[in-house]
Amino acid sequence: MRVLVVEDERRLADLLARGLREAGHIADVRHTGGDGLLAATGGDYDAVVLDVMLPGLDGLAVCRKLRDRGVRVPVLMLTARGAIPDRIAGLDAGGDDYLGKPFSFDELLARLRALHRRNGDQTGAVLEAGDLRLDPATRRVFRAGAEITLSAREFDILALLMTRAGQCVTRYQILDEVWDGETDLRSNVIDVYIASLRAKVDRPFARHAITTLRGAGYRLEAGGG
Repeated sequence: MRVLVVEDERRLADLLARGLREAGHIADVRHTGGDGLLAATGGDYDAVVLDVMLPGLDGLAVCRKLRDRGVRVPVLMLTARGAIPDRIAGLDAGGDDYLGKPFSFDELLARLRALHRRNGDQTGAVLEAGDLRLDPATRRVFRAGAEITLSAREFDILALLMTRAGQCVTRYQILDEVWDGETDLRSNVIDVYIASLRAKVDRPFARHAITTLRGAGYRLEAGGG
């Protein structure tokens, strides 16, 4: 993988770049949001590791501008903020995953590998549920003809729900198929992503496609809600 690290803490940035190179990857480093945005927009990267707390243009603004420019590179956000609203803000800005500081470098590598695998899967038939349409080949989602911008992780969860429309999809199944079983079930990571998905797929359209089955899992209504 070719990875761009955008981190203003120079010691951490250097450690990340060194670790990535020792793991066989190509790593470039930028220390400001503006430089990171420029590099990510013009570079052919497989992933971006983006710190949220950057001077000037912060990580959320960088990610939002990348998505506005049509740059679809997977973004792993680094944040010292662990509250759910902060995580949702990162996802809403276009981030694909997040990792709280301090973190294990091995976990960072695993998350980057997972993002890269999912981004490379460009096959499959178009999925439809009512007015909801998902195209795995282009990784685009539409509802009532309007395009919805999702992060890579949000896209994968929605694709899983749509392939099993009308059926219960358990938390275990989501972890196994979207996270490769990496994430601890005791964490609230699935709740964060489902909430973010609803905010993008349901709320703007005043419809309810994604249903919570208390104690069981989630279901996407076959008719799209």
